[in-house]
Amino acid sequence: MKNLILINGTMGVGKSMTGKALQSLLPNCAFLDGDWCWDARPWIVTDETRAMVMGNIAFLLNSFLSCSAYQNIVFCWVMHEQSILNAVLAALNTTNCQVHKFSLLCAEQALTTRLEKDIAAGLRAPDILARSLPRLANYAAMDTQKIDVTTLPAQAAAQCIRDIVCP
Repeated sequence: MKNLILINGTMGVGKSMTGKALQSLLPNCAFLDGDWCWDARPWIVTDETRAMVMGNIAFLLNSFLSCSAYQNIVFCWVMHEQSILNAVLAALNTTNCQVHKFSLLCAEQALTTRLEKDIAAGLRAPDILARSLPRLANYAAMDTQKIDVTTLPAQAAAQCIRDIVCP
């Protein structure tokens, strides 16, 4: 049976790094980042572009889920509302697949420190703090397994997920 591993969390919490680290720990593993489906300049948010992104995500994930070469599919994205997570799952054929849902959480100060470092390095715009910090609380209420990454490096978070997915 395949494993579909969904990793969510607010911007800067470490989803991509954890997902990439997890890819190296699991056999026959594909890693997909939802941001790849919305990497455009300018980033225009409309009903049309939201539907396009959800369609892109569903297409990519279903392609990997139906491909016999891959046993583990890791997907990360900022799914900050349960309805977004539900919509992603509703668009997938998970018949022969075990779905694992994780939220990465961290203390507000730890997230602030990470984001400020990214801002200083030119990797993120200064408005990321105002967009990311308020979303932290959303993840505690979601139907996911929680992993506190306040002091946990990405490799350790990936190991924790692997141990849950492949006991």
